[in-house]
Amino acid sequence: MNIKKLTASLCVCMTLMVTAVSNAGEQLKVFILAGQSNMVGHARAHTIATLYASDSPRDRALLNLVIKDDDISREELESQLEAARRLDQLTGGISNSKVKDLDDGPEKTALEKKVEGLRSAHQAYKDRISAACVVSDRVYINSIADRNKKAGKLAIGFGADPSKIGPEYSFGLSIAEKVSGPILLIKTSWGGKSINYNFRPPSSGEYRLNEKELASDRVGEIQENAGLNYRLMNEAVNEVLTNLKDNHPAYDEEAGYKISGFVWFQGFNDQFSPEIRDGYEANMVNFIKDVRKEYHEPEMPFVIGVLGTGRTVDKVDENAVSLAQRAAAKSTDFHGRVRSVESYLDYSNYSHAVFEKGWPEHFHEWDTVGSDRPYHYLGSGAFFVRLGDSFAKAMHECMAK
Repeated sequence: MNIKKLTASLCVCMTLMVTAVSNAGEQLKVFILAGQSNMVGHARAHTIATLYASDSPRDRALLNLVIKDDDISREELESQLEAARRLDQLTGGISNSKVKDLDDGPEKTALEKKVEGLRSAHQAYKDRISAACVVSDRVYINSIADRNKKAGKLAIGFGADPSKIGPEYSFGLSIAEKVSGPILLIKTSWGGKSINYNFRPPSSGEYRLNEKELASDRVGEIQENAGLNYRLMNEAVNEVLTNLKDNHPAYDEEAGYKISGFVWFQGFNDQFSPEIRDGYEANMVNFIKDVRKEYHEPEMPFVIGVLGTGRTVDKVDENAVSLAQRAAAKSTDFHGRVRSVESYLDYSNYSHAVFEKGWPEHFHEWDTVGSDRPYHYLGSGAFFVRLGDSFAKAMHECMAK
């Protein structure tokens, strides 16, 4: 073969190789999120707009991340809050007593009409905020959030019901700004579950029944169900992993996938017994080791959300579960590939101030900025958007180690 033909052949081969590489799909990055009710998520999506009350540059950036409507503003939030306060004054709050207690007649009819108009406007505001929330074309999710089981593009609605969010929403949007390629979130979360019993990892050994359990007629059932949610979690994850094309349209079988990290947010149900609290650190360390083994990822980045429902650093520092979560993250076994995130730092103090006024009497004002009790971080969308972003930042740091 002469030189010209050889050179031409080489050029063709190189061109085909470059074309093949450029046309190859990118590896799918899979992130697992698991835990109990605060991983489920109890924040109604419209409460995300509470972030407009903040002067923080970070909160402004988060609004740009999750809200696609530039016309929504701090002034609109303040106007809605003023209308909500007026509605509470007219009705007496959630009881509606100021309307109910009026005798039938023109005065009551006029008040009912005014209240109906204000309530319709209040609902329209909430609907508008929810409709303005970003839907991702790049991040998909398969989620179990108690009874709300669904899959699709990452959007609001993967919390406890189709109107709610947990940390998955901003986690996915935020991590997408930090890593390339398609992203799939697999979320498994059930409220009221402990790591000591429900999520008990195999390495923690056989569950030891307490005196009350030993005295019951359900000893066998209790023992059998120890670790049930740990097993259900793995079953759900593995089912998704065997059907990746159904869960992300950009999945390329040749490029494959990688479990890129795990986010854990749990702890509330492990607070109420000294023995269980004292065992949390060991259970958490065992959990991390066991899921890494389960998914064949011995260095899998892992982020622990530190229980922070106490809201202040002093209260959190007094909580044995929070201390155990921090200690587990610092275990020398993990070589810096496990991080803890302080959830109390993302608490919505704005929502807290409204809650403390007395939410039943100030219901419509409260409904604008919160949607649940303190143990669910007030159901604050502002909190969960901040927290998901904090999880993503910590995850990215772990991935870089």
